[in-house]
Amino acid sequence: VQLQASGGGLVQAGGSLSVSCAASGGTFSRHVAGWFRQAPGKEREFVAATSWSGSSTYYADSVKGRFTISRDNVKNVVYLQMNNLKPEDTAVYYCVADRSTWSEQITKITAYNYWGQGTQVTVSS
Repeated sequence: VQLQASGGGLVQAGGSLSVSCAASGGTFSRHVAGWFRQAPGKEREFVAATSWSGSSTYYADSVKGRFTISRDNVKNVVYLQMNNLKPEDTAVYYCVADRSTWSEQITKITAYNYWGQGTQVTVSS
């Protein structure tokens, strides 16, 4: 599976931004998909994940209530809608996918074999 992220940009604090990730080359509808992010000087961290059907989602505490992950298995795309953005949300956002089961492992970097190239999100104060 190849992943191509897009949609990052610059937004003011309190604003909204949506990033998307297009998948190709595999049965994306059978993959858990999600997003990680990495800010300058910080470790890469889990943001959100969705089960292969989209019926289950899970969020990091830092984004819960502000971010929404969704997917379209016909278009093979996973989305991350980000609202009420904060300067601390500034990071490179990476989409991920893996043909794995929905479990507590979904928050771990090692759970995902497929990674997109990343898209920059910058939130100004």
